[in-house]
Amino acid sequence: MQITLSPTRAEIPLTLHRAGDVLTVNGEVFDLSGIPEGATLPRDAVACDWLASDITRISGSLQMTILLPHGASAPEETRHPAPLVLTTNGPVALPPYDAEEVSA
Repeated sequence: MQITLSPTRAEIPLTLHRAGDVLTVNGEVFDLSGIPEGATLPRDAVACDWLASDITRISGSLQMTILLPHGASAPEETRHPAPLVLTTNGPVALPPYDAEEVSA
């Protein structure tokens, strides 16, 4: 699974969890296993406010863009995040929500 993060100022932090083709976004489960190779699921077909793009499956990998909320003093790594390539299941490590998380 490949996720591009699109930073946006918001008051609610993001949590992601991956289990195969199932992505849990802030506690809401999205089973994406029905997307066949080469297909695209339009963004509007998924009831997820955090999704910022269509979802495609290319070479067996789901690809999408998800909004990355951040605080007012978010660090550089949050404002300009690297894409995520998820190869394991479990909680997804995200850049810190705010600079206070970095110094804590």
